[in-house]
Amino acid sequence: MNKILLLEDDPVLAKTLKKFLQKNGYDVDLARDGQEALAYSYESDYALYLFDINVALINGDDLLKELRDGLDNTPCILVSALVDIDSVTKGFLSGADDYIKKPFDPNELLVRVKAKTKELKKYINHKDYRLIVDEDIIFHKNQELNLPNIQHNIFASLLKNYPNPVVKDELMFFLEIPTDLALRVNISKLKQLIDVDIKSIRGVGYRLA
Repeated sequence: MNKILLLEDDPVLAKTLKKFLQKNGYDVDLARDGQEALAYSYESDYALYLFDINVALINGDDLLKELRDGLDNTPCILVSALVDIDSVTKGFLSGADDYIKKPFDPNELLVRVKAKTKELKKYINHKDYRLIVDEDIIFHKNQELNLPNIQHNIFASLLKNYPNPVVKDELMFFLEIPTDLALRVNISKLKQLIDVDIKSIRGVGYRLA
């Protein structure tokens, strides 16, 4: 999923960034203030948040803290003209994964966006497991892991989204009979097959611990 929630109140910059990101293959929802961005976050799942800090109603720092307090771990890049160390520190304490200062080169932003959406990563590591992204092959301690198709797809999806949860509907796509019970059974079977801790997130889905 390459969907980004962009929070930017400068109409010219917002239009430019949205067009630039769309040109590079991203689906972008644009919010003009923090309250609108919060509403968007409830309605869709995003690969990345790109939040300006100085916006109306709820600023980017406070919005991100509220989302983190609600267990939303979607990667977030904060954007700001503020360059003092206190402002940067506050951004990271709010839960930011990255911080870019205005003005910036759009190509620099693109590199950061790709890094946070794992597009620059050929491998995803979690404990003793490694997923080769392009080939969708999972290794455990350098040995290829051979799982039944359903469990393989569930585990690969959990790895790709770690540390964020995978919504239930996405995981049910891998099932022959897409029900809550069938999903719980297959998650339980996966935990029996490999040494991995999978947490249920109420009302959302599952994630690797």
